[in-house]
Order: sequence, then C-alpha cells, then structure tokens
Amino acid sequence: MINLEWYRTFKAIYKMGTLTGAAEALYISQPGVSLHLSSLEAYVGYKLFDRTSRKMIPTERAKVLFNAINEPLTKLEIVEKTFQKSTEKHAPTISIGMCFETFQTTLEPFVSSLDFNLIISFGDYPEMLDQLEKGILDLIITPKKGTSLLIDHEPFSSEKIILVGGKDVEVSEFKKHLKANDKMVLETWLKDQKWYGTTGDMEHLFQFWSLNFDKKPDFRPNYIVPNLNSIVRCLFGGSGLAVIPDLLCQKEIDEGKIQLIWEGEKELINTLYFGTRKKSIHQQEINQIKELFKQVMPK
Repeated sequence: MINLEWYRTFKAIYKMGTLTGAAEALYISQPGVSLHLSSLEAYVGYKLFDRTSRKMIPTERAKVLFNAINEPLTKLEIVEKTFQKSTEKHAPTISIGMCFETFQTTLEPFVSSLDFNLIISFGDYPEMLDQLEKGILDLIITPKKGTSLLIDHEPFSSEKIILVGGKDVEVSEFKKHLKANDKMVLETWLKDQKWYGTTGDMEHLFQFWSLNFDKKPDFRPNYIVPNLNSIVRCLFGGSGLAVIPDLLCQKEIDEGKIQLIWEGEKELINTLYFGTRKKSIHQQEINQIKELFKQVMPK
C-alpha cells in the first residue's frame, strides 16, 4: 500500500525544485525526503526526477503524476486541517505561512508562550496566497500582494536588500570605484569575489544586480547553502559576499561580525504584508500573532 506522505513529498520536490527546499517546506530532514522519493519511484516503477548539481528536473512522467495528484492532495490537506486532532481540547489551531528565515528570526522564540495551537508552513509566496484563499492557511507573511478580493493585505514593516560581506573583506578598492562611479570596474571587482547563495532562490541577487547594473548577474555563487540565515553564519568566517535582507543581518552588522558593503545606488526596499482572509473565526489569535511581529520588526 502506498504512503500518502510519499505523494506530499513528491509534490514539495516538484514545487521547490530541490531536496533541501522540499525538506524545509515540509519541516523534515533531507534524508527523509530522499527516502520518500526513492520509495515512490520504486513503487511506480520509473524515475521521477533527473538530478543535477543545482536542481531536480521533473521527468515527463513526473509532470503527468503531479497533474494527477496536485488537486486531490490540496483537498486532502483541507480535510486534514479541518479534522485535525488537537492536543488541547478547546484550543484553536492557527496555520501560518512564511519563509523559513522569517520564522527563525521573529516568531520562533515566542511559540512556547502561545495559548493556542500553531502550524507553521514554508513555501513560495504564490502557493501561500493560494492556500490562504482556500482556507488551508489563516495568516501569511509576504512581500508580495495577491489580486484576490477575498484577501486583505496589511503593510506592517519593510526590508532593505543590501550587499554584505565578511568582516575581513578589504573594501577600500570597492569604495574607490564606487566614489568614481565606475560601474564597469565596480562590477568586475564584485564578480572577482567569493559569493554565497541559497538553494533554488537567487531572487534577491537578481533584483539587486538588475536595479544597480541594468542587467542580470552573469555569474553564479561559489557556495550554495540551505537558507539566508546560513549565509549570515558562514560570513562569520570573515570572507565572501552576499545580497540579503537587512532584517536578517542588522544585529550581526551592529556587532561587527559582518560588514555592510553597499546599499546600492538605487535602494531595493520590499514592503512586508500580513495576508489574511477578510473573514476569520480566529481573528483574536491572528491579531496576537500580528502584535508579536510588530514588536520585533521595524515599522
């Protein structure tokens, strides 16, 4: 008999594009993801993904399988949430969607103090917006607004995308080129450095580079790590560059563990929103979560 978790894992790999991304989205270990995938491939009798160094490429059979199971799995998740057994008999269960790094740096320290049950989901923003509208999620934290008339978006903070580096990176030459406004030499200097990136998501680097050099970067990071918080910790080693939100590294900059190198000639600032359905029976609990975010994040 097939294990439905194999299908859930397959769906996550298909959407996230990597085993690491799927593991973060499902909040399970990467070996667990690999085990589910290999079990499913053994069950169906054919390979579902072509594995490359950077991405899991779905085969044609995988595309057919995904189209067959995607909608039924989504419906099952709604049923699962509706009938989920709670550890507290009368405590409501609130489901929140956000990126992994946001959870770690904001909500994680407060989870044990909440008087209701909590389910945290990680995924991409379009998927979270879709799950919010369908009732799978009750609240999302997102830098992107959807178009659904059923969803309210409340701005509550902002993040600036900045270039940071290890504390030992020598930036005098960079500052000289910056003062001379020599974009070509500036770009060459940057590309000569060692760079950090994350698995399957280079959006911050692409946006920052396009805004300041009017083109996409024509290089790939030297070191690919699981998430943005991992990048910050890797930069403690003293070398390397990365483009990340200031919310995730301001404390480390202030403490001198890493350095701010450039905010960009044109600043890249994202507004952060609370996304909620217009009507919710859990408004009190949602407001409590909102207040926690407002306490720890700048306005």
